[in-house]
Amino acid sequence: MTGPLVPFREIVLKVHSRCDLACDHCYIYEHADQSWRTRPRTISDEAILWTALRLAEHAKTHDLPSVSVILHGGEPLLAGVARLRRVCEELTGALDGVAALDLRIHTNGLQLSDRHLDLFDEFDVKVGISLDGDRAANDRHRRFADGRSSHPLVLRAVESLRQDRYRHLDLGLLCTVDAANDPVAVYDALDALDPPRIDFLLPHATWDAPPPRPDGSPTAYADWLLAVFDRWDERGRRMPVRLFESVLSTLSGGPSLTESLGLAPTDLVVVETDGTLEQADSLKSAYDGAAATGFDVFSHAFDEVAAHPGVRARQLGLAGVGETCRRCPVVRSCGGGLYTHRYRSAPGTDTTRDGTGRGGFDNTSVYCADLEALIRGVESRTAAASTSPAVTDTGELLVAQQDLTRSLLAGLHSELAGRGGEEWQEAWELAGVVERRSDGLDEVLAHPYTRTWLIDSMTALRQEGPGSLGAARGLSSYVAAAVVRGGLDLPVRVRWRDGALRLPTLGELRLGGPGESGEAEVRSAGTGFLVRTGRTERLVGHRGEATSHWRPVRVLALAGAPALALDDLDPYRDCYGAPVHPGLGPEASAEWSGRLAGAWRLLGDAVPGQAAAAAESLSTLTPLLSAGPEVGAHGYGALGVPVSGSAGELAIALLRGFRRAGLRALTEVTDLYARDGEWSRPAPWRETPVPVSELLAGAYERVGLAAYDPAYRDHARRALDTLEHAAELTVSGKSLLAALRKEADHG
Repeated sequence: MTGPLVPFREIVLKVHSRCDLACDHCYIYEHADQSWRTRPRTISDEAILWTALRLAEHAKTHDLPSVSVILHGGEPLLAGVARLRRVCEELTGALDGVAALDLRIHTNGLQLSDRHLDLFDEFDVKVGISLDGDRAANDRHRRFADGRSSHPLVLRAVESLRQDRYRHLDLGLLCTVDAANDPVAVYDALDALDPPRIDFLLPHATWDAPPPRPDGSPTAYADWLLAVFDRWDERGRRMPVRLFESVLSTLSGGPSLTESLGLAPTDLVVVETDGTLEQADSLKSAYDGAAATGFDVFSHAFDEVAAHPGVRARQLGLAGVGETCRRCPVVRSCGGGLYTHRYRSAPGTDTTRDGTGRGGFDNTSVYCADLEALIRGVESRTAAASTSPAVTDTGELLVAQQDLTRSLLAGLHSELAGRGGEEWQEAWELAGVVERRSDGLDEVLAHPYTRTWLIDSMTALRQEGPGSLGAARGLSSYVAAAVVRGGLDLPVRVRWRDGALRLPTLGELRLGGPGESGEAEVRSAGTGFLVRTGRTERLVGHRGEATSHWRPVRVLALAGAPALALDDLDPYRDCYGAPVHPGLGPEASAEWSGRLAGAWRLLGDAVPGQAAAAAESLSTLTPLLSAGPEVGAHGYGALGVPVSGSAGELAIALLRGFRRAGLRALTEVTDLYARDGEWSRPAPWRETPVPVSELLAGAYERVGLAAYDPAYRDHARRALDTLEHAAELTVSGKSLLAALRKEADHG
């Protein structure tokens, strides 16, 4: 096994090995492993002590901020209040000053009393109760040995936990699914108890002992769960349901929230009542001894268990599932299902989805069809609401980009934490005034290179190098530009350096010679602005007109396009993969503008839809000395375009740059894919496979170019075909893929 050792963050501590119920679906007493028969009923003082010491040792070794201990059984309450107190005291004492301790207990609730709850309140032990729904559903399996119902006693436990003084301990309800029960009745019964959370669990099963399917349907459990999902959704999702929220999380690119789904590595170990260390309890359903490691707390550190081959096998992520699962589009959400549910004792040809059953755990889940149907069912029900509107609406994308820039500005303020001194605070407060009185700040924040300044400033602060505060203190120049744009009569103090005062989005005013610096006061004045340095005042009568001292950001007037800034002044424009032009003279600017106008006409004729979208989103063009990637580390709306090239070549450069910038902007505000790089997929334009990010970027670009030049069409469509089966795509990514397919078909 390769890869770093994954430390345990969750410990299941068996405090009692027997139970007061005779549930016929219990994996401990009714399934293959019967090792409970040889273990002591109650955990010993010595086992408690060594467990606490081993856990503290493990947390300290791996610098874990917190660990979770789940008190389990059998039925853990049978251990008695005194024994449970000893457990809580030993664990709390050992972890004090080492790591935060999250204590939990999972119980059937039959023994739960205020004495237990007082103890749990003292040590902040959260309580989860098992309940399978209404009385009919619960009594199908959860009965006493003599057949009596346990339902009334469980309800009593739930009511005890709901008392005001104990409600903060309520962890929620655990319900094992039985497809023979009425799903709506089960959900309604649980919902009526107003739990903080519900957790639905598939009954443990293997290919040797598959789950019962009352109607013979291969998706009976998915159908049952989707009926519950619909009811949960209809009722406004009043409480979290971990299984559903895990699926929703992974569909949107987030992590799995449960061990039974997803590709996250396992980080759980079990301590039995005799101190033996075992793998996940569910493995007891596979075969006798499946969970065993040969280790115990008396002689072995948790690290030794973490290195056990059986544990490592469940920490391999994508590499830990079979080939059929690796090729499946939903594997990122299901993760191949719970490891136990993949087991079969010997090879066969009639048990796995692809007809290639293998011995051991190298199989698809016995719930494979259910998991796929569940994930696709949840996706089909929620895709529209879960998809970012920015994917298909340029206006929404622009709003999201503006929000991102504002978040970065707020983040920079937080990162400074007062280190910016009076200069930053004055500019920060003025920015608030400008925002309340005009749109000037919005216009400056919308400038793509403002984003570059924010990112560079944040990076410098975090690296804490020499002069790290210098860039951040440039806020005053942005506020001054906003004041001028807003036409506000507000004085703003601004530093000028190397002989020039730079006002982002406006231009550069020469105030001295090279190397000189100082402080100036800037305020709006009519259609221009006034700059005072000491006793000297300079008036820029019209901010767009050049003078001997004032060099404005020019505006390109291209037929069919909006007014685009020709920004060859901003110090943060040098963020492309090619060198920027130091500054175009009037004649060179006019000549370049003419060729750009020709390029824009070509785009308007050949791809009017894309030209219109570019007109809506682009604000700035920066000349480059040579062709480059055209997309830099800046906000949406700027393109770097080479100064050389014919109108036709510039048209391709504009279109390619616009497509690349559009996808980059989308990835900044929504997750289009997850686990990038874990799969490699063929790309028609490359000899070697590429990660999904590169494949999607290439497809996005080529779909746009194919509408202008059909030579790109074949590569675009082949890439889209490959992406159709990509497990990495989120719901937003799939929505984008559908839009690209539609564009390619009608381009």
